Amino acid sequence: MKKLNFKDIILFENENYLLVSKPAHVATLEDRNDPLNMLGWAREYADDAQACHRLDKETSGVLAFAKHPEAYRHLAIQFESRQVQKVYHAIADGIHEFRDQQVSLPIKLLGKGIVQISRQEGKPAETWLNTLQAYRQHTLVECKPVTGRMHQIRIHLSALKAPISGDETYGGQPLLLSKLKRKFNLKSGTEELPVIKRVALHAFELRFADINGEPLAVQAPYPKDFAVAVKQLEKNI
Repeated sequence: MKKLNFKDIILFENENYLLVSKPAHVATLEDRNDPLNMLGWAREYADDAQACHRLDKETSGVLAFAKHPEAYRHLAIQFESRQVQKVYHAIADGIHEFRDQQVSLPIKLLGKGIVQISRQEGKPAETWLNTLQAYRQHTLVECKPVTGRMHQIRIHLSALKAPISGDETYGGQPLLLSKLKRKFNLKSGTEELPVIKRVALHAFELRFADINGEPLAVQAPYPKDFAVAVKQLEKNI
């Protein structure tokens, strides 16, 4: 991915915080194997920027940076005390009716960036789920993680037999137009590519309190690939 204009992805900024719309396929923190990362871009814009949390490399959406140490500590305390409200949208395989469904399944880190559900060895993890829209073969799900375990939403949805589309690590299938459209013709000799070429997960909203106590609520519009996927689902209900 080419470096983008950082100012174009800023969703909110004041003297304390910088909230941006993270593109998919970009790491949050510095990565030796990839010079492109959100923290590096943020520090080019604001010298003392610190990432207040992380998003998976493939996940798009709201990402918060603190512009000075006091702001970082203030938000870190809110994350630790679970006062930050995080809202994600996911496209899940299958049709599911989630209504304020609580998922409390402990998560164990296996290493190499993979987790599993383990009631014996896992750390507590809690997510709330609501169906936003059910389609013919997929569901748009609102996910509100209370804890912040690695791959929490992905493994919790997978455990409910609702893996995220494109999330092959946890049982998700590629979102293919041939499976959505009843009449679909693929040109001979060509390979079909997924409608969205990543895990279909988007960090839609982040809510927390500024240093002065004022509530902040910032939303990130769907990026093009996620918006196209949802549009295709809507067209082929």
